[in-house]
Amino acid sequence: MQLSTRVERQTVPEQTIRGYGHVMILIGIFLFLPLSGCVHQKFVSEPYPRWGKEVHVNQSESDGPLLLRMFSPANSVQATACVLLVHGMNEHIGRYGEVAQYFVRKFIVVGFDHYAHGLSNPVLQQADSALASGSGEQQVGDAYLAQSPLKNLEPLRRNLDRALRETIALCDVESESERPVFIIAHSLGALVTASYLMQLRDENALLKRVRGIVFLAPAFAVSEPPGWRGWMANPLIKLSFHAETHFLHPQNEPLPALIFNQVVALVTVPILDSLFEMASWPGLRSFLSPVSPEWVQDYLTDSEEEKARLRADGWIVRRTLLRFVKGIEAEIVSFRRHMKEFSTPYYLVYSEQDPITPAWGSRDFARATLQSHPDNEVLIFSNLQYHQHLFLKEPARSELLMNIVQWMEQRMQATK
Repeated sequence: MQLSTRVERQTVPEQTIRGYGHVMILIGIFLFLPLSGCVHQKFVSEPYPRWGKEVHVNQSESDGPLLLRMFSPANSVQATACVLLVHGMNEHIGRYGEVAQYFVRKFIVVGFDHYAHGLSNPVLQQADSALASGSGEQQVGDAYLAQSPLKNLEPLRRNLDRALRETIALCDVESESERPVFIIAHSLGALVTASYLMQLRDENALLKRVRGIVFLAPAFAVSEPPGWRGWMANPLIKLSFHAETHFLHPQNEPLPALIFNQVVALVTVPILDSLFEMASWPGLRSFLSPVSPEWVQDYLTDSEEEKARLRADGWIVRRTLLRFVKGIEAEIVSFRRHMKEFSTPYYLVYSEQDPITPAWGSRDFARATLQSHPDNEVLIFSNLQYHQHLFLKEPARSELLMNIVQWMEQRMQATK
């Protein structure tokens, strides 16, 4: 396995779209594919995988439950920093117990479940309570319905905001001085974190506490399914992304292209928004919400042991409301318009062949921001297709964890 720190400087081509006349056919294909979701069943039989101390966080009922998991070193006074772990889409922080065990050697480690994920999901929380009280196997196939309010990432950002503030408060209790705080964020969690930090422009005190962020396979691009599935789905995905990118936002293209792109966007975006919204309505969403396809697990990790864990993990949400999918796409487009303004120091890690969060999104981000801070660094897994770098086989996993610790320690030395 080769590791590389190069960043390609050539311009990534605009995601051009051909075959606009087939959009309605492609929409039909795309909406037909998830029909197997109507027979989707899912159960949990063992309690949620807890690690560390559990801290209950008070917040509004509309934002749902929020629990922090916290690990402290044996001598917590000697911890040099605090680390907040932010997981990706449809997974949960319970998976990160071994990761937390690694970082707790030197740092206080905190994690939490996103809105509608893990124990922040009412269906999953109730199932966990029932199992803890001695009840048998629990049906959790409807856990995805907690995504109903998610037309964008704002609920996830609010949970992150509360989790970060509580993390800082917990860290300050353990020390006489203000420890630096680092965020390690994966995939959709990286997009949530990046967009959140860009909204903190008027909160300098909070921004200063965050000394750096580690981006792991960040969702700065839309997914590109591989193989025959991609042959059918990618034209629609690219069309939708292209339309969102140009919708009411000219891209400095020549006038004929500008007019054409705006017309396509003005027609396509409302149609797709309406279709995805309708597919998320009660009565339709039960058979139009796609189940996570089997191919995804093949691109998450090269560890067969971890793949077996993923297949057996009932706490992962296996279905996704299309309203949420469309909202994520719009969030990616919005972030890319402003990403050159991102100023928090970062360590960016991504795989060249990752179809879940394709490399062009990370390359564009690095091109726009790499020079904005001297401590920004990029680690590229050349010719690798895997998405969850913290769950790779050894020795790659340990090497990456060591690199992350070294980068954080360098940041702490630079800010003394």
